This record gives sequence, structure tokens and C-alpha cells, in this order.
Amino acid sequence: MKRRSVLTAGVALGAGVFAGPTAAWAAPAPWLSAGDVAAARRLFTAGSYTRLDQVLPLLLAAAAHSTEQSPAGAARAADVWVLASQLAVKQDRTEAAGDYAKQAGTAARRSGDPVVLAAAARAAATPLRRTGRTGEALHLLQEARTHLTAGPRPTAAELDAAGMAALTAAYTAAQAHRPDLAHDFAAQAEQTAARLARHPHTTGRPPELTADQCALYRIGIHRHLGDIDTALAHARRLRPAQMPTAERRARAATDTARALLDAGDTAGAFAQLRLIELAAPLEVRRPSVRALTARVVGLRPDLPGLCDYAHRTVVHPI
Repeated sequence: MKRRSVLTAGVALGAGVFAGPTAAWAAPAPWLSAGDVAAARRLFTAGSYTRLDQVLPLLLAAAAHSTEQSPAGAARAADVWVLASQLAVKQDRTEAAGDYAKQAGTAARRSGDPVVLAAAARAAATPLRRTGRTGEALHLLQEARTHLTAGPRPTAAELDAAGMAALTAAYTAAQAHRPDLAHDFAAQAEQTAARLARHPHTTGRPPELTADQCALYRIGIHRHLGDIDTALAHARRLRPAQMPTAERRARAATDTARALLDAGDTAGAFAQLRLIELAAPLEVRRPSVRALTARVVGLRPDLPGLCDYAHRTVVHPI
């Protein structure tokens, strides 16, 4: 029987449109292609969470079959489970995020690809630290990073993944108030980013790990460690326009807003909230960002434009 990709099974990922979903579910499970995964990833990085949520059930069904097909199929499946976990985090569904991350880890182990394993470890870290299992999260991330850098000449993709694992570990350690470990992991990531910048990235996919990415993580790291001045210094050095995706630009504004609010600059925090909406409108409707908006309203309800902003962003969740 001829295999069908998810895209040809009746889902147009780029537009978020369903075409005959009942027939697609009734038919044999579609084949999960690399193009399907890339299209789903573009929805996430563009902040198109509603569209991704619509197509996710079909992607997950295809991922379950893809895991059994081959190592490459397992890698594609792991990528889908990672996306599902990341979207659940955005929706504040921690238990679901953890379940998806476990599925990602299973598929990643079947793939045997250390880069895929690192992505699964990073996905698992967030629900683990949210449920008080910081030590487990740090162990997974350190193990992934060690595996990626064990060889004498790691590839650019391996360096990229290793640096991102280190950044996630630094943020995790900071949330657990372990400053020495947080600074150590952040320094490792920055050294890897500098090393990566000296070598061309030939995979066709731009690296996630950059100096700006490190600066973005530093904002949250120092804020969690209680060093607001240093957090804001990193925010000032950050170049949001250079961040590669709408999701990252929104994250930069979110973390900066939190740091400004902690510093007592409520008006500055509101200015950052507006930037979140400009970058990725659905980001401002995430539960955590809506809570941030509510804090700003509670402190400075007189700020021009704040009432209208809160009305259109806090009322309707994603």
C-alpha cells in the first residue's frame, strides 16, 4: 500500500486547514515525512499555536507509527513529541508536557541520534523542574551534553545541541537556586556558542545556539538568582530583532518584562508586554503571560493603553 504523508492525508500544515479529517482518521495511518515535521516546527516558531494544536492529533498518530519504521522515522517521531511537549508547556499543561516528553525520549532512544536525544532531554527538563524534580532534569541534560561532546570532533549540529542543553541546565539550576552550577553551565554554553560561530553551519538549518540566545537565557538565569541588575544588563545587550523566530522574540520580551517588573519599572514592563503582542499575538494569551499582565494592571492600572491591552489579551486564552 502506498504510504501517504500527513500533508497528503488531508492536513495543510502551513495554513492550518483540515480537509476531510474523518476520512483521514479512517484511512491507514499516514507516513510522517521530514516536511511534515518541519512545517509543524514552523507553526511553533511563528507562534501559531492554535493551528499547531489543530493538526497535532494527526501528527501524533503518524508519529506513533513512524517510531516503529526505522531510526530515521523514530527521529521524526521524537521531534513531533518534543513539539507536543513544548506546546503543552505554553498552555500550562505540565502533566501532558511530561507525558509527551517521555514519548519523545522513547522515540529518541530508538533513533540512536544524540542530537535528537538532547532535544528530548530538553523537553523533559521543563515538566521535571515544574514538578520539583530538578536533580533528575539536570542529570538528563548533563548526560545529553556529555554524549554530544564525547567525540574528538563534534559536528556543528552536535555543538549546537550541546550548547542548548547547557543553557537549559543553567536555567534549571538557577530556578533551583544553585548559582555556581547555573553560572558554570551558562559559561559552557557561551564557550560553545563562540566555538560554533567560528565554523560554518552546513546542515541547511541555522543554529539555535547564538550569542543572543545565550543573552536571552542569562536574563532569566540572573532573575531567578535574584540579581536583577545583571539580568537587565543582559536584556540591554540583547538584540531582539536578531532573534531568528517570533517565538524567541516574544520570549525575550517576556523575560525582560519580568525583570523590569521585579526592578519596580511597571511602565517598562508594560512596554515589553506590547512587544510580545507584536512578535507573536498568541504568546500574550498564555496563562503565565496573562498572569504577568494582571500583575501590571494591579500595580499601574492608570498606564495609557493598559486597560484595552488587558481586555483583548487576558480574556481569551490560547
